[in-house]
Amino acid sequence: MTHLIKKQKAIQIVKTLTQNGFVSYFAGGCVRDLVMNVGPKDYDIATVATPDEVAKLFPRHVPVGKQFGVLLVLMDEDQFEVATFRREGGYHDGRHPDSVSFTIPEEDAYRRDFTINGMFYNPIEERVIDFVHGERDIQGGVIRTIGDPEARFGEDKLRLLRAIRFAANLNFRIEEKTWAAIQKLAQTIHLVSQERIRDELVKMLTRSNAGRALDLLDQSGLLEEVLPEITAMKGVAQPPEFHPEGDVFVHTRMLLDQLKDNASPVLALGALLHDVGKPNTFSDDGKRIRFNNHAHVGAEMSKEILKRLRFSNREIDSIVSCVENHMKFANVKEMRIGKLKQFIARDNFSLELELHRIDCLASHGKLELYQFLKNKEKEFAVEDLKPKSFLNGHDLIAVGIKPGPEMKKILEEAYQLQLEGTLDIKEKALEWVKKRACGGNRPNENRGNNATSH
Repeated sequence: MTHLIKKQKAIQIVKTLTQNGFVSYFAGGCVRDLVMNVGPKDYDIATVATPDEVAKLFPRHVPVGKQFGVLLVLMDEDQFEVATFRREGGYHDGRHPDSVSFTIPEEDAYRRDFTINGMFYNPIEERVIDFVHGERDIQGGVIRTIGDPEARFGEDKLRLLRAIRFAANLNFRIEEKTWAAIQKLAQTIHLVSQERIRDELVKMLTRSNAGRALDLLDQSGLLEEVLPEITAMKGVAQPPEFHPEGDVFVHTRMLLDQLKDNASPVLALGALLHDVGKPNTFSDDGKRIRFNNHAHVGAEMSKEILKRLRFSNREIDSIVSCVENHMKFANVKEMRIGKLKQFIARDNFSLELELHRIDCLASHGKLELYQFLKNKEKEFAVEDLKPKSFLNGHDLIAVGIKPGPEMKKILEEAYQLQLEGTLDIKEKALEWVKKRACGGNRPNENRGNNATSH
């Protein structure tokens, strides 16, 4: 229903422009989606009206790119990009046109990137206007540049990644000359900002066929340029008893295939990076392959990769948590109940649990621990898994414990016992602390972590 309301608003913009003598059409990706019978998320409009003429007809607007002939027209809570048909001059920086001049629809179509994105649609006449054979390529499942591939990619190097994204998400093949140009120009992707690269990678990985996107990135040479740490996974063998599917790269690709459409960016990047530490921690003594401490090494590497790609601090923290904790799921049955409650109560737990599920499906296929945790979630649902601690540092200082690492350990142990119900009131907790300080028994923790080497 929201899609239909938005479409009606876009049609009203076209009607207003048309009634005032300005030829106007839907343009770009929304036309592709309409031809493919997919409801567009957004509607872009192209017109012969200049930005000043559009502004007069639609007082509620934002001049986001007036120098390029682009305004955002606001209708209620929705916004629509309205652009004047244009031709573009050279692209000396490989990102932005040196000049823009206004023109006719056909010439505007020829300056766009791919044939599937170069069509127009007249919503009043319900008619596709196709100067570039985009409908033909949609029917054939082909990604093809409009005109010379090297020229199109030379204008905006981000199109190299966009070609991969469209091919993967739409499950189309890339036309031969277009593919050859991508491979030839892969190294020029560094002219594109890290933010724009990040956004394309997120779109690839959170929509359909993320595993195919990884393959195409690799085969095109773009993966080595934008994520060399992932290329390093190729050929890194794994213990067959845990990973019958193959090397680290194959496993990661299969894991990406398990992602659902519209996956969380945190989950998608967690899936991509969860084993990024394995190449640097690989060891083989002839008896068994190990990756000791690979989760921690991978977390540190992930942090640097995500910073390089300009992810937000919040996203970095969540993704790194996925990487850091993904091997801890192997030990959940041995955790004390208090520690298990803390593990489940973390804000990132649901995403990490889903990562664990698809990690298993992409390797040995066993979901016993996943089901165990789902059952525990239900069991603990009636409890407050984050109650206020009975004790704080002032309480410990009052009984003679000095601030420092040991105080932190005592507070953590006391809180776990509180979660278990062993310490149910503050007085009992203080008595436990006094005994603990005098050398009393500490809680038995499972400190084994052999699974972290897999």
